[in-house]
Amino acid sequence: MQEETARSAIDTFISAFNASEDSYVTALLSRALTSDVVFWGPLGRSEGIAAVERFVLDLRRHPAGAGTMARCSEVDMPDEWARYRWTFSTPDGGLRLAGTDVVHLRRSLIDQVIVFAGEIELLAPEQPAP
Repeated sequence: MQEETARSAIDTFISAFNASEDSYVTALLSRALTSDVVFWGPLGRSEGIAAVERFVLDLRRHPAGAGTMARCSEVDMPDEWARYRWTFSTPDGGLRLAGTDVVHLRRSLIDQVIVFAGEIELLAPEQPAP
């Protein structure tokens, strides 16, 4: 049940990136996020739905054109934290970015988002961490 709630909030959050009109972004984010959401993105820490909306709208205005954000993994949820993998593709179908988000849920809404963009290189089993 808890994973279903998280999956719903996450999918609604992702749908804001794919809204048919910019004017729908705020409503979608308001259905997925708490009003005091803390967003740890590529440009640092920000708070509130308006800050997340600016990030989403900036990505929707990508120089290559409005792309598509998609969840590409199941939602893994130990307790109130969840993680999932995502991809962002441009209109020509090219993969532009992939990553993992970690989110915290409070009362069925996301109150923290931590964005990890890009891949983490794996170490060989015999290779020590730098």
